[in-house]
Amino acid sequence: MSNDENFAAAYREHYWAVSRYVARRLDGRSSEVEEVVAEVFTVAWRRRADLPAAPLPWLYGVARNCLANAVRGYGRRRRLVDRLGNDESAHGRQVAAGPDAEAPGSWVHDALARLSPADQEVLRLTAWEELGVEEVAVVLGCGVRAAAMRLHRARRRLRAEIDRLAVLGGAGR
Repeated sequence: MSNDENFAAAYREHYWAVSRYVARRLDGRSSEVEEVVAEVFTVAWRRRADLPAAPLPWLYGVARNCLANAVRGYGRRRRLVDRLGNDESAHGRQVAAGPDAEAPGSWVHDALARLSPADQEVLRLTAWEELGVEEVAVVLGCGVRAAAMRLHRARRRLRAEIDRLAVLGGAGR
């Protein structure tokens, strides 16, 4: 199969998985999802000779880099809006909060949000993307043992946060 055919197959098979991956990480900024996904596949097209036989973890790695660029760009735009004196609330995310609005299991998301971005990412790769440790290693660009250790430590820290929230009465257990 040619590089072009490999790219086409990867695009067909993994477009939606990459889209979901990006959408979950941009929560609330859905207008940027298509832009980031397009950038992921643009990079994949340019590097189609480098596509591995199992391209999804590699595509997730590219998506991580594209997301980092998008988040930096979002921050720059936000700072520009602040400097121009516009009302940021018109551009920010609206969140309805209150004890009655709490979704089932939202305490898990609260505990996850208290972790470092690196811990959040490794946990999301295994839970949301359903990747194994070997695939997580490809996405993170590290060895399998390092990925396994990162996952182990992230799970331990998540458990500690959940326990802490339970003691504070926020976990509803």
